[in-house]
Amino acid sequence: MVKILVTGGAGYIGSHVVKILGEKAFSVLVFDNLSKGYRDAVLHGDLVVGDLANRIFLQDRIRAFKPDAVMHFASFIEVGESLAEPIKYYQNNVSNTIELLHIMLENNIKKFIFSSSAAVYGIPSILPIPEDEPIKPINPYGQSKAMIERILEDASSAYGLKYISLRYFNAAGADSEGKIGERHNPESHLIPLILKSATGERDNFKIYGNDYPTPDGTCIRDYVHVDDLATAHVLALQHLLDGGGNDVFNCGYGHGYSVREVINATQKVIGMKIVAHETGRRLGDPPSLVADSSKLKKNLMWRPQFDSLEYIIKTAWQWEKKQM
Repeated sequence: MVKILVTGGAGYIGSHVVKILGEKAFSVLVFDNLSKGYRDAVLHGDLVVGDLANRIFLQDRIRAFKPDAVMHFASFIEVGESLAEPIKYYQNNVSNTIELLHIMLENNIKKFIFSSSAAVYGIPSILPIPEDEPIKPINPYGQSKAMIERILEDASSAYGLKYISLRYFNAAGADSEGKIGERHNPESHLIPLILKSATGERDNFKIYGNDYPTPDGTCIRDYVHVDDLATAHVLALQHLLDGGGNDVFNCGYGHGYSVREVINATQKVIGMKIVAHETGRRLGDPPSLVADSSKLKKNLMWRPQFDSLEYIIKTAWQWEKKQM
């Protein structure tokens, strides 16, 4: 049985990947400190509660489990927080990842799936964004992801590491079976914030900026259902297990929606009016991020099943109501 170590596997995207890995009969060990994840989100395999900064503990678990590959999701993801606390982001997203890679290589583990981000592009010069768009992050979060991508290139050249870097656009929605979903604390993602305002959990939904160079003045993002994103990870893993080489792929649907369009779609899906308050821009927010994912579709035969904003919102709403 193929063994996979999943760091951050109790979190939002990681837990959805673990679910698919379990259904495909992989042997899974989840390593998570539960600072952002949840025990009950780990539906398959075993959970080890630990921190990547604890080198001896991590090394002991890796040596005991002897994974064939590592899938790495254990990073901080909030753009605003990264601007306020950049050292925190470089410590966890860069330093801890380097330590993980070091332990892997010491134990001759040379297959690595990296959770990257569209934030590496900064403000792109072309839309949809191809993978060869220049890397110009505009916040420490994006910078931390870009740093690891460069480190992976160098580690591959020096040590023979094989890796796939998946640049997410905006992961959204919940498991189609309703078993797991999005639970960030504090929540910062658009769709759950809108839904929490509808349930009354939040009473002040804000639109950050109405003067962007977009048709309605609000930011545009490419929202990709978390189940399709999870499937892309498993395809990338299988690529490496089958002897495939290094690569970088965008993960998105190739079309975007503005904040106002998402609000309107949510009102339609849930049958409730959303009251939104407009305020100023946030630092670090590009006007538009839309993926060119043709490379992922061509090279890994990725076939998204849930390319519908209404379906994304529907699954997120079903999950949100379960949390009430």
